[in-house]
Amino acid sequence: QVQLVESGGGLVQPGGSLRLSCAASGFTLNYYAIGWFRQAPGKAREGVSCISSSYSDGRTDQVDSVKGRFTISRDDAKNTVYLQMNSLKPEDTAVYYCAARRAPFSLCVLSPSFYDYWGQGTQVTVSS
Repeated sequence: QVQLVESGGGLVQPGGSLRLSCAASGFTLNYYAIGWFRQAPGKAREGVSCISSSYSDGRTDQVDSVKGRFTISRDDAKNTVYLQMNSLKPEDTAVYYCAARRAPFSLCVLSPSFYDYWGQGTQVTVSS
């Protein structure tokens, strides 16, 4: 059974950091492009960051609002992708989701429609 499970969310003060994890089971992430998305109440799901498969160049991309603050990485030995979030702002508050699509080539897409598998999400709240 293909499954993605996010963890690491929580409540953090502005300027703080969190590291989200996306653990895969039922398949190997090596051949998959991975995306992180977020959705705040009343807003559309937004692409935050993505990374191409390990069998390509491992390219990454981020939405402009998180560049310089968020970093995506993958640990294929642990079948896990991470999103390190630093200098968090109240506007980063949302449910964060990871998503996967088998794509063993250099492709990193921030559009939700590209991905086939989704996790259940983890809440991130940035507030003082």
